Amino acid sequence: MELCAMSDKQTRMLDYLSQTPAWVTAGELADLLGVTPRTVRSYITTLKAAAHPLEVVESGAAGYRLDLEAYAAHRAARRTYSEPETPRNRLYALVRRLTEAEAGLDVYDLSEELFVSDSTVDADLAKVRQLLPDTGLTLSRHGSVVTLKGSETDRRRLLSRMFREESSRGLLELEAIQKEFASESLGAFKTDLIAMLDSQGYFVNEYGTNDVLLHVAIAIDRVTRRTAPVFASAPSGPPDDMTLALSALVTRHFQVELGSGDLDYLALLLKTRVITPGQDQPAAVLIESFVRTEDLESVRRIVGQAGEEFLVDLVEENFIVRLTLHVRNLINRAQDRSYSHNPLTRSIKTSYPMIYELAVYIASSLQRQENIVINDDEIAYIAMHVGAHLQQQSRREDLVSCALVCPNYYDMHVLLRERIERVLGDELEVVSVITRSDVEWVGIDADLVLTTIDPAVPSEGVIVIQPFLTEGDIERVRKAASRIRRMRRRAHLKDDLLQFFDESLFSHNFYAADESAMIRALGERMLMQGTIGQDYIDGAIERELMSSTAFTDNLAVPHSMSMTANRTSIAVVVNDSPMDWGENRVNVVALVAFSKEGRRSFQAVFDQFVEVFSDRAAVQRLVKRSVDFASFIDELVHLMDQ
Repeated sequence: MELCAMSDKQTRMLDYLSQTPAWVTAGELADLLGVTPRTVRSYITTLKAAAHPLEVVESGAAGYRLDLEAYAAHRAARRTYSEPETPRNRLYALVRRLTEAEAGLDVYDLSEELFVSDSTVDADLAKVRQLLPDTGLTLSRHGSVVTLKGSETDRRRLLSRMFREESSRGLLELEAIQKEFASESLGAFKTDLIAMLDSQGYFVNEYGTNDVLLHVAIAIDRVTRRTAPVFASAPSGPPDDMTLALSALVTRHFQVELGSGDLDYLALLLKTRVITPGQDQPAAVLIESFVRTEDLESVRRIVGQAGEEFLVDLVEENFIVRLTLHVRNLINRAQDRSYSHNPLTRSIKTSYPMIYELAVYIASSLQRQENIVINDDEIAYIAMHVGAHLQQQSRREDLVSCALVCPNYYDMHVLLRERIERVLGDELEVVSVITRSDVEWVGIDADLVLTTIDPAVPSEGVIVIQPFLTEGDIERVRKAASRIRRMRRRAHLKDDLLQFFDESLFSHNFYAADESAMIRALGERMLMQGTIGQDYIDGAIERELMSSTAFTDNLAVPHSMSMTANRTSIAVVVNDSPMDWGENRVNVVALVAFSKEGRRSFQAVFDQFVEVFSDRAAVQRLVKRSVDFASFIDELVHLMDQ
């Protein structure tokens, strides 16, 4: 079964299984996808049959689990052999032919060539029309002839988008592009292209490189076939060094000479999706050579407001300058409706919701200022800039305090401490070293004790290590430090979080028509209590329209970006059956109202609240047992104590 032939729900099922090492029941998958367990079993049966004789899915009493090795072999085999004809393949082939046929295609000729009925072709054409809104293209029909009308730019964008949808989710694979467009030289071209960009002093965004290579392959394919005119554009002056180098690379690798229009467009894609100038150059040089003053002032203002709102330090000059360079390219992409795909969007949103919220705030301000639309992928790129900056500011208080017990023997304790600090310095801080063998274990004041001798009484916080630290020791210490940090965070979370819940704001099995309706219903309860005003409800709906607040497969946390509540409070709904929320289906909806005085609570609570709900099995237990407010609080505390 080829991935592109699957429905969205089948693809989501496969994505979830590929990312979940534990067994997953048919019921869990049914809740996730919004189908019946019987339909899930049908999906599994179809997948198994398509992959035979490989056993890509294991079945058992505990449910289903993907065999990653067999699945990888199945995907590799599909790349080797030609794919069977499928409705999805046929639709993609039809779009390609329509983009190539300036005079249009005859419906009856198509049905004979494809060995399908006229009604099937008509149905496929109806699907093509559904793809065209917001593309700049239209499909017209005169008698039996259908014609795709629109610019060459829009045709290529449609081909690029459809090909991406045909490919597996995540990073666009170079191998798939080469196969589709018979561009075997594309790999060598990419190597030389990156070397050329690096030599000209650019940062290269690898996540966007293959996306641009897809446009290169499409351009070469269409120019070689002579099915469409080369881009026509009035020369704005002599080509720059990048365009000249790009032209030379294309000619050398593909024996094709692209016109100035094509080269200008591909160079624009490189400049707005792949490269950022100023590698290894200080902020002052970047400002003088590459940054527009109005862009810098705008970003400085927006970032300053975001820092004040979220109580974080975002004023570092190098960060602001590099974000400004990114923002200029982002604005150009948004104005051109040519967004850059980000394969990390989902993981960033799920793993770093607070950083993602900061990015949403920045994107929202840019969106209003520039009158553009910024999608989730572009928000995630902003989050990557913000996250990288904040990571450099990580506070030492996040480190786990550690006491080292190593009886004195020459300088063994010194060497061991140096080794620990060298390989585990990002995890823990050695606060004391005990070199005696008669240790007062109960008097040691540290989160974690590492000892080369056995303790009097085994304890979870005491780890016996070898005098010469082994890889196994390092792994065990890392896990212990991670557990301590998690327990520390959740202890603070429980203290902060439980005070925000109110029994009158708890609902069990309450459903609404959509996200906005649920936000209004929960918001009206808070409104009646005087917790928030109508402006907060409107702000929460506006935030939801910007980017879905379903941060996990189980939980949605709608909220306003403006902290205008009179007091911090949470209205929560726990439903046995999940409801659609963005691209997810969630059982728990928590409308969070934060006041200005509660901003620090927002910082402390948000990431950890989402983390608590990231374990699907644990949340399913909470959902099943939370029949009222008391049982919900009991189960929530249990979750936070794990």
